[in-house]
Amino acid sequence: MHKYLRAIGFSGIKNRKSLEKILNDVIKNPTERQYVSASDDTLAVEFRKEYADLLGITVCGTYSEDAEFEYEYYYPYIIGQNVSSAEEISIERHIEKDSYAGLCDDLKVGVSLIFHLQNRLDYLRHRNNGLKPEKNTSVNFAAMSTEGSVVLPLMKDPVRVIAGKDREENRHQLLAAARDGDEDAIDDLTMEDIDTYTAISKKIRTDDILSLVDTYFMPWGIECDLYSVLGEITEGRLMHNSLTKEAIYVITVKCNDLTLDVCINEKDLTGEPAPGRRFKGIIWLQGHVNFT
Repeated sequence: MHKYLRAIGFSGIKNRKSLEKILNDVIKNPTERQYVSASDDTLAVEFRKEYADLLGITVCGTYSEDAEFEYEYYYPYIIGQNVSSAEEISIERHIEKDSYAGLCDDLKVGVSLIFHLQNRLDYLRHRNNGLKPEKNTSVNFAAMSTEGSVVLPLMKDPVRVIAGKDREENRHQLLAAARDGDEDAIDDLTMEDIDTYTAISKKIRTDDILSLVDTYFMPWGIECDLYSVLGEITEGRLMHNSLTKEAIYVITVKCNDLTLDVCINEKDLTGEPAPGRRFKGIIWLQGHVNFT
């Protein structure tokens, strides 16, 4: 069973029989269904059912020539409401099944973000029409978590906040130049990283790491679309799964100037996600690409 089902309020599923009952409900009573012709003369299909606002389960499969549905896989989803990035996106198919991963090289984060593509049928439709959907697009990021905590905010000096934004803007320009092969920009970034490492190495002997680091976005574990994040909470909404009645938090987090919605079961969250505080946890990153 999918690990992140509990994030959308299905923590009580303990066996295959109860899971199949829910998946059959998604197929028979979907909130939305989509079809598109696949390359092997079959019809790719997705059944999607919401169990709370903008989150639920997607069941994927195909219709064969004799109009029989062949189940392939399922996954829980949450649709993000904020445009997170407008950088160039690459999309590739997973090896073992007809699902897709997206890659976004966003300068704000500093790492290449790999995410599970939510709207794969939109991608297939554009590809079938001979279009290049990865160009001139944006992506709405969302994530699920099974372990998270709320951390108190840092006390910030308004003057330093403005100065910090100017430094970040300058760093983004240097990163863009370095990506294009500017050796001077590469040297400046290297010296800046060395100075930052030296300063933190001295302070970390006496200060807590969460008082030195405001936000971070780092790969976590072996799976390529899992990340460890720390970011500022801008909004926290409490919802309930319409079937199980379990309480779910949808938290809007701003991390390294990247905005995304994080869904987590109330049982798995330590603390109250009030605006201004920070969310710290492990997330599974999903993305809805806004194809033009």
